[in-house]
Amino acid sequence: MTRPALIGDIGGTNARLALVTPGAFEPHDILSLPCADYPGLVEAVRDYLERVGAVGDAAPREACLAFACPIRGDRIKMTNNPWSFSRSEVQAALGLTLFKAINDFTAQALGVPHVADDDLFEVQPGEAIPHAARLVIGPGTGLGVAGVFPGRHAWIPLATEGGHVTFAPTDEREHNLLRHFRNRYGRISVERLLCGQGLLDLYLAHCSLKGTNPRYSTPAEVTEAAGDDSVARDTLLRFLKILGDVSGDAALTMGARGGVYLCGGILPRLLDWLPQSRFREAFADKGRMSAYTAELPVRVVTAPWTGLLGAAEALHNEEVE
Repeated sequence: MTRPALIGDIGGTNARLALVTPGAFEPHDILSLPCADYPGLVEAVRDYLERVGAVGDAAPREACLAFACPIRGDRIKMTNNPWSFSRSEVQAALGLTLFKAINDFTAQALGVPHVADDDLFEVQPGEAIPHAARLVIGPGTGLGVAGVFPGRHAWIPLATEGGHVTFAPTDEREHNLLRHFRNRYGRISVERLLCGQGLLDLYLAHCSLKGTNPRYSTPAEVTEAAGDDSVARDTLLRFLKILGDVSGDAALTMGARGGVYLCGGILPRLLDWLPQSRFREAFADKGRMSAYTAELPVRVVTAPWTGLLGAAEALHNEEVE
């Protein structure tokens, strides 16, 4: 009997767990478990395995789990939930012969090559060069920026902290926004604006600059109101325009001739807004390098389980420790 392997994509709120057949990438028996329901990782995994019947002789002996936090050394401490654990102790407790722990955005990057064409929404057409780096960038709780490169034998993830580069305004509105945010925070990174909280902060800043009282208090409310409310609409279009600026800069830095992939939980909800926005104009507007960026294919990844695909890729990828 071939045992399945355990894969997972674990954030601050939910632990998305699945099984995968060795040598395959398509996850099955996918469940999303609230992290708050469990005192720790081992308890969540054990409950998952019980639920899907992967116990006894069917229990996994190999696992790759992606976590929304820095991964370094044996000790892992989650950023947005109280879980903290030793990798070696988890491996022993679950009886695993192989246990890999990777960063969640590394998993996103490694998952991109396995996403089906039907799960890609085209923002800018272009021809990808096969043996070139791909940029993976996505606003969510923060702004993830990573790359993936086709090595001789496996996909090589390129981890970065590109979400923390300095925000650079390109017009008078953004200079005013920068002054507004600098008075509050000091130095402003692009992640400060390009994330869920950043969308709300952009809305509040627009209200302040326009001298109007805020009507919405969550990013979702701002997005939902954008069809009827002019300030919410300006905010959403500005968010996408700045994302275009930043994505184009990151594509130049990465040398992303293999294409640009926009990931995360926010953008799949904004597909109707992207063509109306200045994303594509801002992405390509790079002075002497505009011809370079204008030729790069840009797509939104709409697949719901890209991180699980990446965990499956990482499981036996020798480039991933």
